Amino acid sequence: MAPEILAGLVLFAFVATVTPGPNNVMLTASGANFGFRRTVPHMLGITIGFPVMIALVGLGLMQVFDAVPGSQTVLEVASVLYLLYLAWKIAHAGAPKDASAEGRPLSFLQAALFQWVNPKAWALALSAIAAYAPARTAATIVTVALVFSAVSLPSISIWVVLGQQMRRFLRSTRRLTAFNWTMAALLVASLVPVLRH
Repeated sequence: MAPEILAGLVLFAFVATVTPGPNNVMLTASGANFGFRRTVPHMLGITIGFPVMIALVGLGLMQVFDAVPGSQTVLEVASVLYLLYLAWKIAHAGAPKDASAEGRPLSFLQAALFQWVNPKAWALALSAIAAYAPARTAATIVTVALVFSAVSLPSISIWVVLGQQMRRFLRSTRRLTAFNWTMAALLVASLVPVLRH
């Protein structure tokens, strides 16, 4: 991959992973409700799970989906239902001091598997492959996946730190409830592009 294309890919990966979307909304809520340390498995699940998704999609999994009629619709319905379930869980999360009793942050495996029902992840994976690995050679697809893996962790950490820093402000039950319901609403709002098309 030419240096200027690689630089463009790094910038694309940074913008894609640092901007709001389902992953970052959930990470902010997790940081606020569970703290940074307990959210690390969630972050690592995204950091490894999304590049694995890029690699599998780029190396031919899309051909399987194209060959099975209606599979994209099934994926979209599953995505919407799962995101609505996660929004409900965020809205009903307990206070930080009660977080261990009220719930748990996503595990590494849950976060990694979540990428497969995350509409933004699908859009990003397809866009990244089309723009930076149009020939779909194994080397370019793996490069795209590795760049996303390297850029993702620092980018998404910002959202967890933001959530964690908000914990002081969210000490009252009323504020935390309002925050969690706002995060849940933002997660539901992230579904609008999926529902429109």
